[in-house]
Amino acid sequence: MATIFSKIIAGEIPSYKVAEDENYYAFLDINPLAKGHTLVVPKKEVDYLFDLDDETLAGMTIFAKKVAHKIRSFSGCKKVAMVVLGLEVPHAHIHLIPMNSEKDVDFSAEKLKLTAEEFTNIAQSISAQPEE
Repeated sequence: MATIFSKIIAGEIPSYKVAEDENYYAFLDINPLAKGHTLVVPKKEVDYLFDLDDETLAGMTIFAKKVAHKIRSFSGCKKVAMVVLGLEVPHAHIHLIPMNSEKDVDFSAEKLKLTAEEFTNIAQSISAQPEE
């Protein structure tokens, strides 16, 4: 049975896509800690990040780096946190979160409530940022 992330990648469930290539997909988290909070997933459906083969894991990290540069340019944050967290979706994923302090990466904090228009604008703005 396909995970929700596989359904998003396949276009069966809508998402706010930030970036995509033949192996990876990046889209906005719908329960973000900050504007620009993005999930990066491999198109290959594997539950646990460290069960990915070395080539896929390394490629995912390089892809995430490119997306993080775009998020940083978009948000003007000091750094972009990379967090591996989450048991609810059995599909490996990385959170990329704009941060100016470590408090910005507190998953117990109240999530932002954004409109569809805000999500669309953020995704388009991040996508439009030049790659470094």
